[in-house]
Amino acid sequence: QVQLVESGGGLVQAGGSLRLSCAASGSIFSIKGMGWYRQAPGKQRELVAAVTSRGTTNYADSVKGRFTISRDNAKNTVYLQMNSLKPEDTAVYYCNADITPSGSGWYNYWGQGTQVTVSS
Repeated sequence: QVQLVESGGGLVQAGGSLRLSCAASGSIFSIKGMGWYRQAPGKQRELVAAVTSRGTTNYADSVKGRFTISRDNAKNTVYLQMNSLKPEDTAVYYCNADITPSGSGWYNYWGQGTQVTVSS
């Protein structure tokens, strides 16, 4: 019964900032990788940023230098700080995580998504 819940989305003007949060809850033994994806209308879901259990980060070229992913392991939470937002960043943002609830095996989970709208 693991679930991921995103928050922090909203409407912002171009050049503004937002911080997204994703909290994992339930019977969790450990969390490996965590990341953020986004999907705009008519487009495929794409990776925005990810962070491994070792702290290694990866970003889409389109957001490098503007977005920062981080995680708080004590709170089972991952964040996405988004600065210098552009209209093309408008999308539903989804949290994703690889989690083991029992100590063996890894399962992939998705959050319900949070809307980010950047006005021009």
